[in-house]
Amino acid sequence: MVDNAKGFFPIILVVFLLRSFIAEPFQIPSSSMRPGLIVGDFILVNKFTYGIRVPVLNKVMVPVHEVARGDVAVFNFPPNPRVDYIKRVIGLPGDTVEYRNKSLTINGKAVPDVADGTYDYLEQGLAMIRNDQYIETLPSTPEAKTYKVLKIPQAPVYDPAQVRDFPYRDNCQYAEDGFVCKVPQGHYFMLGDNRDNSLDGRYWGFVADDLLVGKAFLIWMNFGDFSRIGMKIE
Repeated sequence: MVDNAKGFFPIILVVFLLRSFIAEPFQIPSSSMRPGLIVGDFILVNKFTYGIRVPVLNKVMVPVHEVARGDVAVFNFPPNPRVDYIKRVIGLPGDTVEYRNKSLTINGKAVPDVADGTYDYLEQGLAMIRNDQYIETLPSTPEAKTYKVLKIPQAPVYDPAQVRDFPYRDNCQYAEDGFVCKVPQGHYFMLGDNRDNSLDGRYWGFVADDLLVGKAFLIWMNFGDFSRIGMKIE
């Protein structure tokens, strides 16, 4: 029994190191990142991308790459860090993010979006949802990030009843047609690609650097749609 336990220890250690520093699997639980990610996708998250971090404290020991606008990032949910969220990085520290009448502006410059037809999907327990689909191009480094987003024309820009009190709340101003937020240092602003069906930064504020888990990069399984296996996350 003791010998068997010793034999398993190296395997356990390798798994621990891989999950702590290199990559970790996650499952997509909602439609907030459609059309790119759908319910049932199992994804891999590169925990090395944003630097080697001290386990538990999640402080960067060895920097590797900076967080970039347009990254699809997994992070600990600010109001409840035991819960993992996935959204797209829209604003970096010091950025001014404005979202009015379904149009995004970063530091005073409009983010281009081009109409790309419609996108319909069946939400679990609900009727078919029809969205307008757009190709959005976000300024980033070393190159701009292009991806698809969904919008429902008749839906409001945000639901005022869901806006919480959050740290640096005074950095955001809300109006009927949208909002503007100044991202504090050491923090990031996140939005879901399914803009009118996403609980994101417009409601709960900013993500601190020490809440970042890693960058999503690959769909490795979807038991309901095998054609999605191996798809790169843009």
